[in-house]
Amino acid sequence: MNPQTFTVQGMTCGHCERAVQTAIKTLDPQAEVRIDRAQNLVEVNTTQPREAVAAAIREEGYAVAA
Repeated sequence: MNPQTFTVQGMTCGHCERAVQTAIKTLDPQAEVRIDRAQNLVEVNTTQPREAVAAAIREEGYAVAA
């Protein structure tokens, strides 16, 4: 597993968190996802490449800064 941290803009509620988590889990069902909405941080432990995870989050309509 490869730990990755993303700054994700636009998560304003629990639904947003679930959408991001679902997008990541669809890409990698084994991924471990932790979201800190107050800090706009999404931490992911995954075997997927960083850009693939960022793309999955972007597809849900959120801006990924890092």
